[in-house]
Formats: sequence, structure tokens, C-alpha cells
Amino acid sequence: MRSLFAAGTLLFLIALGLAAPASARERLGYGRLISNDFIGGGQDRWRTGSVASSRVWGPGWDGQLPDRAGELLELRFLGQIIAPDNLETPAPGDRRYATALSFGLHSHFDLGGYETALGGDLVITGEETGLPGFQDALHDLLDVPGPSDATRAAAVPSGVHPTLVLESGRSFSAGPAQLRPFVEGRMGDETLLRAGVDISFGAIGRGELMVRDPVTGQRYRVVQDEAARGSSFVLGGDIAHVASSIYLSDAELREDRSRLRAGMHWQGDTMSGFYGLTWLGEEFSGQDEGQLIGSVRLKFEF
Repeated sequence: MRSLFAAGTLLFLIALGLAAPASARERLGYGRLISNDFIGGGQDRWRTGSVASSRVWGPGWDGQLPDRAGELLELRFLGQIIAPDNLETPAPGDRRYATALSFGLHSHFDLGGYETALGGDLVITGEETGLPGFQDALHDLLDVPGPSDATRAAAVPSGVHPTLVLESGRSFSAGPAQLRPFVEGRMGDETLLRAGVDISFGAIGRGELMVRDPVTGQRYRVVQDEAARGSSFVLGGDIAHVASSIYLSDAELREDRSRLRAGMHWQGDTMSGFYGLTWLGEEFSGQDEGQLIGSVRLKFEF
């Protein structure tokens, strides 16, 4: 029933987006974020690597969200690899190997003063994603062992999982800082309810469209103010209650999940970028500690 509801919502959003005249929209921006625990804690395990990217179309951007759903549309992509601590011989109780690709459509709008994003994704898991082959090639290049046949045989199986995502937050100033409390609901590949806050110091990111990376919770710039210069320091954290996950069995799943993050955006005349660190708390019963994930994005102007 939940999958049917999520799939119906995704189809509704696609229809809503197609209903607006194509001439009324232009491409407004593009953003991406690469996250990996090797550039954070120096490990290769659990939420080991992901790539998120977004492309946004709309009638224009003046620093404010439209007050109607369907005007500002984001095409969202996420690829991620989840792995046990030891890829060759996982310890008993460690999490299963998993690869997932996600493609979705999301609408950003102002709902009574709340910055709202509503959308749906199709999450595809299994060998068909091509990510196991990509990981093998990368590990061969680095001369490190990849997943064994036994690890792959026990992996999260192939499937297509319609997923619904809703986030709503409100920004306000508190002295030199900008605070944005938010809530998020997700139903599909993982079903959870999350609440948290983002805090930023600096001008970079204000009046821009920021999109949240599903894995780390870091927000990356999609519709940018190209005239802005300088840097912004960001902090954030959230806690989630998790009802189910296709990546973990009910016996393995921890119901409470937390994240803490920090990072810096900067922009110069010909280059902009971001680097952040995220601490992810334990997600499954056999996990005895959290992990540190690094996230990076560089953009060059010529």
C-alpha cells in the first residue's frame, strides 16, 4: 500500500510538472555533492560512498520560492553504495552489501511561509545499477580487495522501490546566524520521520536554492547567486525515527538514527566549492560505533 501511494504521488508530480507550458520554464541551476567515508574517516564501510545531483527548472529565480507547487521543479539523482566493514568476509551481524540508484522529480514551493519540497523517487537496487562493476574497477585501480562472491550473494536483492519525500523548514535570523529548523518524512526504500536544524554563518547560500543530500543531510547549492563572494560556515544535526528499511531487516534495524554535520561553502571569481564532514550514528544492531563521512563539491568558471 505504501509503495502504491508513493508511486501515485510521483506520477501526480510528473503530471503537474508537464501541465505547465514548457516555454514558461528555463534551466535555473545545477548542483552535486560527492560523499565518501574515505575522505572523512579514512574507512571503506557502511555508508561508504554516494553521489547526489540536482537540475532545476522554473520560470525564474528572484531569491524566493514560488507559492504554488509545480512551478519550480528539480530532477534529482542519487547513486550510493552501502557495504559491510569487511568486503571479503563480513563479520556475523554486519550489514548487507547494497547498491542503489534513485531518480526523482521534486517540487519546491512556499507553503504558508514554510520552505517546502515534495517529490517522489524510483529507487533501483541490485546488480542492474552497474555500481558493483564501478566499485570493482575503482578497487582494482587502488589495488584493494572488492566485494567477494559471498558478499554479493547476500546483498540486498534487485528491486524497484517507489519513494515519497517531503521536507518543510523555515529560515530566520538570530544575530549573525541564520537558523532553519526542518522536518522530513520519507516513505518507500526507507520509511522514517526526521527533525533537525541547519545553522549558517555568512552570505553564501542565502537567497539561493539549497537541496539536501539524503545520505549525509548536507545541503548543496543548486540555484546560485553568481555575484556572491566569500564563504559561509554551516552546522547542522537531526534525529530520525526509522520504521523500516529495505537495506536492513527488522531485527537489525535501529529505530533511532542521528546525524551531526559541519562544512564550509566558498565562492571566488572563477571557482566555488564545498567541503563538509558528517558524523552518522549507528543504524543497525551490530554496529558498535558511528562513522565519519566527507563531502566535497568543486565548480570552475571559465
